[in-house]
Amino acid sequence: MKWLPPALLDTRAPMRLFCLPYAGGGASAYRMWAAALRSDVQLCAVQLPGRENRLGEPLYTSASDLVPALVEAMRPFLDRPYAIFGHSMGGLLALEATRRMRRLGLPAPRQLFISSHRAPHLTDRSTQVHRLGRAEFIDALRNLHGTPEEVLANEELMQIAEPVLRADFQLCETYVYTADDPLEMPMNVFGGANDPDVTEGDLRPWSEHTRATTAVRMFPGHHLYVRDAREPLVRAINHAMGGSAN
Repeated sequence: MKWLPPALLDTRAPMRLFCLPYAGGGASAYRMWAAALRSDVQLCAVQLPGRENRLGEPLYTSASDLVPALVEAMRPFLDRPYAIFGHSMGGLLALEATRRMRRLGLPAPRQLFISSHRAPHLTDRSTQVHRLGRAEFIDALRNLHGTPEEVLANEELMQIAEPVLRADFQLCETYVYTADDPLEMPMNVFGGANDPDVTEGDLRPWSEHTRATTAVRMFPGHHLYVRDAREPLVRAINHAMGGSAN
Protein backbone atom coordinates (compact mmCIF):
# COMPACT_ATOMS: atom_id res chain seq x y z
CA MET A 1 0.00 0.00 0.00
CA LYS A 2 1.22 3.48 -0.79
CA TRP A 3 -0.75 5.52 1.72
CA LEU A 4 0.51 3.50 4.71
CA PRO A 5 3.13 0.73 4.81
CA PRO A 6 1.58 -2.76 5.20
CA ALA A 7 4.20 -3.51 7.89
CA LEU A 8 2.18 -1.29 10.25
CA LEU A 9 -0.34 -4.12 10.53
CA ASP A 10 2.25 -6.32 12.26
CA THR A 11 2.82 -4.08 15.23
CA ARG A 12 1.83 -5.08 18.76
CA ALA A 13 1.25 -1.49 19.89
CA PRO A 14 -2.29 -1.28 21.30
CA MET A 15 -2.98 2.22 19.87
CA ARG A 16 -2.30 4.07 16.62
CA LEU A 17 -1.83 7.74 15.82
CA PHE A 18 -2.55 8.68 12.21
CA CYS A 19 -0.78 11.88 11.17
CA LEU A 20 -2.07 13.85 8.19
CA PRO A 21 0.22 16.38 6.49
CA TYR A 22 0.03 20.09 5.91
CA ALA A 23 -0.01 21.60 2.40
CA GLY A 24 3.03 20.44 0.48
CA GLY A 25 4.11 18.11 3.29
CA GLY A 26 4.75 14.39 3.23
CA ALA A 27 4.93 11.54 5.69
CA SER A 28 8.55 12.35 6.49
CA ALA A 29 7.38 15.49 8.35
CA TYR A 30 6.43 13.16 11.21
CA ARG A 31 9.40 10.80 11.07
CA MET A 32 11.00 12.27 14.21
CA TRP A 33 7.81 11.73 16.19
CA ALA A 34 8.19 7.95 16.40
CA ALA A 35 10.89 7.98 19.07
CA ALA A 36 9.05 10.57 21.18
CA LEU A 37 5.59 8.99 21.16
CA ARG A 38 4.42 6.77 23.99
CA SER A 39 5.66 3.19 23.64
CA ASP A 40 2.08 1.94 23.36
CA VAL A 41 1.26 4.24 20.44
CA GLN A 42 2.26 3.41 16.88
CA LEU A 43 3.00 6.29 14.51
CA CYS A 44 1.06 6.00 11.22
CA ALA A 45 2.17 8.87 9.00
CA VAL A 46 -0.06 9.05 5.93
CA GLN A 47 1.61 9.62 2.56
CA LEU A 48 -0.67 11.47 0.15
CA PRO A 49 -0.21 11.10 -3.61
CA GLY A 50 2.28 13.30 -5.44
CA ARG A 51 4.99 13.67 -2.78
CA GLU A 52 8.14 11.87 -1.69
CA ASN A 53 7.89 8.18 -2.65
CA ARG A 54 4.61 8.95 -4.49
CA LEU A 55 6.10 11.72 -6.60
CA GLY A 56 4.50 11.88 -10.04
CA GLU A 57 1.16 10.38 -9.01
CA PRO A 58 -1.92 12.49 -9.80
CA LEU A 59 -2.58 15.18 -7.20
CA TYR A 60 -5.90 15.73 -5.48
CA THR A 61 -7.33 19.24 -5.64
CA SER A 62 -10.64 18.57 -3.90
CA ALA A 63 -11.34 17.36 -0.38
CA SER A 64 -14.49 15.63 -1.60
CA ASP A 65 -12.34 13.46 -3.89
CA LEU A 66 -9.43 12.91 -1.51
CA VAL A 67 -11.32 11.99 1.65
CA PRO A 68 -13.02 8.81 0.33
CA ALA A 69 -9.68 7.50 -0.95
CA LEU A 70 -8.00 8.41 2.33
CA VAL A 71 -10.61 6.59 4.41
CA GLU A 72 -10.33 3.47 2.27
CA ALA A 73 -6.56 3.50 2.73
CA MET A 74 -6.95 3.83 6.52
CA ARG A 75 -9.72 1.21 6.82
CA PRO A 76 -7.43 -1.87 7.29
CA PHE A 77 -5.64 -0.09 10.14
CA LEU A 78 -8.73 0.71 12.22
CA ASP A 79 -8.52 -2.59 14.10
CA ARG A 80 -7.46 -1.03 17.42
CA PRO A 81 -8.00 2.23 19.31
CA TYR A 82 -6.61 5.18 17.38
CA ALA A 83 -6.43 8.93 17.19
CA ILE A 84 -5.87 11.32 14.28
CA PHE A 85 -3.56 14.33 14.20
CA GLY A 86 -3.78 16.78 11.32
CA HIS A 87 -1.85 19.99 10.85
CA SER A 88 -3.35 22.81 8.75
CA MET A 89 -4.74 21.05 5.66
CA GLY A 90 -4.39 17.83 7.63
CA GLY A 91 -6.75 19.17 10.29
CA LEU A 92 -9.44 19.71 7.70
CA LEU A 93 -8.88 16.21 6.32
CA ALA A 94 -9.02 14.76 9.83
CA LEU A 95 -12.47 16.23 10.39
CA GLU A 96 -13.89 15.14 7.04
CA ALA A 97 -12.34 11.66 7.27
CA THR A 98 -13.88 11.18 10.72
CA ARG A 99 -17.26 12.30 9.47
CA ARG A 100 -17.05 9.84 6.57
CA MET A 101 -16.05 7.01 8.90
CA ARG A 102 -19.17 7.74 10.95
CA ARG A 103 -21.36 7.61 7.84
CA LEU A 104 -19.81 4.26 6.85
CA GLY A 105 -20.14 2.78 10.33
CA LEU A 106 -16.39 2.38 10.77
CA PRO A 107 -14.65 2.53 14.16
CA ALA A 108 -14.28 6.15 15.24
CA PRO A 109 -11.06 7.71 16.51
CA ARG A 110 -10.82 8.02 20.28
CA GLN A 111 -9.49 11.58 19.90
CA LEU A 112 -8.90 14.22 17.27
CA PHE A 113 -5.86 16.48 17.35
CA ILE A 114 -6.45 19.53 15.15
CA SER A 115 -3.54 21.89 14.52
CA SER A 116 -3.39 25.33 12.90
CA HIS A 117 -6.66 25.19 11.01
CA ARG A 118 -9.53 27.57 11.63
CA ALA A 119 -12.82 26.02 12.73
CA PRO A 120 -14.32 24.95 9.39
CA HIS A 121 -17.62 26.79 9.75
CA LEU A 122 -15.94 30.19 10.08
CA THR A 123 -16.07 32.52 7.09
CA ASP A 124 -12.96 32.04 4.97
CA ARG A 125 -10.95 35.23 4.82
CA SER A 126 -7.96 33.82 2.95
CA THR A 127 -6.89 34.85 -0.53
CA GLN A 128 -6.91 32.35 -3.37
CA VAL A 129 -3.21 31.57 -3.09
CA HIS A 130 -3.38 28.72 -5.60
CA ARG A 131 -4.38 31.26 -8.31
CA LEU A 132 -1.48 33.65 -7.71
CA GLY A 133 1.26 34.23 -10.24
CA ARG A 134 4.64 32.68 -9.59
CA ALA A 135 6.24 35.64 -7.77
CA GLU A 136 3.17 36.31 -5.62
CA PHE A 137 2.80 32.62 -4.87
CA ILE A 138 6.39 32.40 -3.62
CA ASP A 139 5.85 35.51 -1.49
CA ALA A 140 2.78 33.89 0.07
CA LEU A 141 4.80 30.78 0.91
CA ARG A 142 7.53 32.92 2.44
CA ASN A 143 4.99 34.68 4.67
CA LEU A 144 3.82 31.34 6.05
CA HIS A 145 7.34 30.67 7.37
CA GLY A 146 7.10 27.06 6.25
CA THR A 147 9.07 26.60 3.04
CA PRO A 148 12.84 26.97 3.50
CA GLU A 149 14.36 29.91 1.66
CA GLU A 150 16.81 27.59 -0.10
CA VAL A 151 13.83 25.78 -1.64
CA LEU A 152 12.04 28.99 -2.64
CA ALA A 153 15.22 30.24 -4.34
CA ASN A 154 15.99 26.95 -6.12
CA GLU A 155 14.28 26.65 -9.51
CA GLU A 156 14.67 22.88 -9.74
CA LEU A 157 13.27 22.27 -6.28
CA MET A 158 10.37 24.64 -6.90
CA GLN A 159 9.47 22.80 -10.10
CA ILE A 160 8.86 19.76 -7.90
CA ALA A 161 7.28 21.52 -4.93
CA GLU A 162 5.07 24.11 -6.63
CA PRO A 163 2.52 21.76 -8.26
CA VAL A 164 2.00 19.93 -4.97
CA LEU A 165 1.63 23.15 -3.01
CA ARG A 166 -0.78 24.67 -5.52
CA ALA A 167 -2.92 21.53 -5.52
CA ASP A 168 -3.06 21.47 -1.72
CA PHE A 169 -3.88 25.17 -1.50
CA GLN A 170 -6.62 24.65 -4.07
CA LEU A 171 -8.05 21.79 -1.99
CA CYS A 172 -8.20 24.02 1.09
CA GLU A 173 -9.37 27.18 -0.66
CA THR A 174 -12.20 25.50 -2.56
CA TYR A 175 -13.44 23.47 0.43
CA VAL A 176 -17.11 24.06 1.14
CA TYR A 177 -18.22 23.43 4.70
CA THR A 178 -21.40 21.39 5.18
CA ALA A 179 -23.10 21.37 8.58
CA ASP A 180 -23.37 17.98 10.28
CA ASP A 181 -24.06 16.58 13.73
CA PRO A 182 -21.22 17.11 16.21
CA LEU A 183 -18.78 14.26 16.70
CA GLU A 184 -18.51 12.32 19.96
CA MET A 185 -14.78 12.24 20.71
CA PRO A 186 -12.64 14.79 22.59
CA MET A 187 -10.69 17.32 20.57
CA ASN A 188 -7.32 18.83 21.35
CA VAL A 189 -6.79 21.91 19.23
CA PHE A 190 -3.30 23.37 18.83
CA GLY A 191 -1.87 26.48 17.21
CA GLY A 192 1.16 28.73 16.90
CA ALA A 193 1.02 31.77 19.17
CA ASN A 194 2.62 33.94 16.48
CA ASP A 195 0.53 32.68 13.57
CA PRO A 196 -1.17 35.75 12.04
CA ASP A 197 -3.52 33.66 9.89
CA VAL A 198 -4.87 31.17 12.44
CA THR A 199 -5.36 32.75 15.85
CA GLU A 200 -6.56 31.31 19.14
CA GLY A 201 -9.91 32.93 18.40
CA ASP A 202 -10.08 30.94 15.16
CA LEU A 203 -9.36 27.68 17.00
CA ARG A 204 -11.75 27.87 19.96
CA PRO A 205 -14.92 27.43 17.83
CA TRP A 206 -13.79 23.84 17.06
CA SER A 207 -15.72 23.10 20.27
CA GLU A 208 -18.91 23.31 18.22
CA HIS A 209 -17.88 20.17 16.32
CA THR A 210 -17.90 17.70 19.20
CA ARG A 211 -20.20 16.86 22.09
CA ALA A 212 -17.15 15.91 24.14
CA THR A 213 -14.51 18.20 25.61
CA THR A 214 -12.33 20.55 23.60
CA ALA A 215 -8.98 21.81 24.85
CA VAL A 216 -7.05 24.57 23.06
CA ARG A 217 -3.32 25.06 23.56
CA MET A 218 -0.96 27.49 21.86
CA PHE A 219 2.74 26.83 21.25
CA PRO A 220 5.54 29.28 20.44
CA GLY A 221 5.95 29.81 16.71
CA HIS A 222 4.23 30.65 13.46
CA HIS A 223 1.91 28.56 11.29
CA LEU A 224 4.36 25.68 11.06
CA TYR A 225 5.22 25.70 14.75
CA VAL A 226 5.11 21.88 14.56
CA ARG A 227 8.73 21.93 13.43
CA ASP A 228 10.27 24.03 16.21
CA ALA A 229 7.90 22.97 19.00
CA ARG A 230 7.86 19.26 18.19
CA GLU A 231 8.91 18.07 21.64
CA PRO A 232 6.29 19.93 23.72
CA LEU A 233 3.65 19.15 21.09
CA VAL A 234 4.32 15.41 21.18
CA ARG A 235 4.38 15.52 24.99
CA ALA A 236 0.91 17.08 24.90
CA ILE A 237 -0.30 14.34 22.56
CA ASN A 238 1.23 11.63 24.76
CA HIS A 239 -0.53 13.08 27.79
CA ALA A 240 -3.88 13.28 25.99
CA MET A 241 -3.60 9.70 24.70
CA GLY A 242 -2.97 8.39 28.19
CA GLY A 243 -6.62 7.45 28.52
CA SER A 244 -7.35 6.63 24.88
CA ALA A 245 -7.24 2.86 25.36
CA ASN A 246 -9.78 2.89 28.18
